[in-house]
Amino acid sequence: MLHAGLLRPPGAGDKPPPVDWVTRFRELQQSARDPRLKAYYAAGMVGADTPLADTPLMALDVETTGLDPVHDGIVSIGLVPMRLDIVRASASRYRLLRPRVPLGAESVTIHGITDTQIASAPDLDEILGELLQAIAGHVLVVHCSAIERQFLDGALAPRIGERIAFPVIDTMELEARLHRGQRPTLWDRLRGHRPARLSIRLAASRARYGLPRYRPHHALTDALASAELLQAQVAHRFTAQTPVRELWT
Repeated sequence: MLHAGLLRPPGAGDKPPPVDWVTRFRELQQSARDPRLKAYYAAGMVGADTPLADTPLMALDVETTGLDPVHDGIVSIGLVPMRLDIVRASASRYRLLRPRVPLGAESVTIHGITDTQIASAPDLDEILGELLQAIAGHVLVVHCSAIERQFLDGALAPRIGERIAFPVIDTMELEARLHRGQRPTLWDRLRGHRPARLSIRLAASRARYGLPRYRPHHALTDALASAELLQAQVAHRFTAQTPVRELWT
């Protein structure tokens, strides 16, 4: 994930009203024109009351040429299927993509993907059917939903003339909800101390749960890291029977 920490994650007070994703997918299936997108919506979505233990999940991460979803593009996508009790790393997928904008020096320094590597890579439109089939029926797990949602939406619009909507569990938003909303203790207030503002970047969030440090800014590794982080967050703060509506947006 490219500089996800630079985007402002949603805080506890910014959470939008819940979406009925079952109904929303039915509506989108009727209105979608691209057959690949129509098939994605036709696969449906689990109901809001589905326990996390029964929810099909897919960790997703993208690397991009920059932070502007309108003018930048996706250069790689990592997918890791999972459930609450298992991460299916052996079934993971990773694809390099050829964006329609040039790679910038800064982005190459961050994610290490070069012009040579993407010279023969496909355009997103060429693998769109494969991508949508892979994520169909799954709730996506991401760290900073602003990246994945805006870049996938922004990539589809010029290619197929349509946008995409999907539910996500945002592990960054969960960390913001769990940690940044904590109030100082009485002892802290008496001493005039304020708790340090905790980082909710992926590596820092994982460290709080004792998870190992992975190489950052690789789409597949970051997707795996997000999957493991969600498992840890649920183990510490929720239960397997928590309805998915408590976590998704």
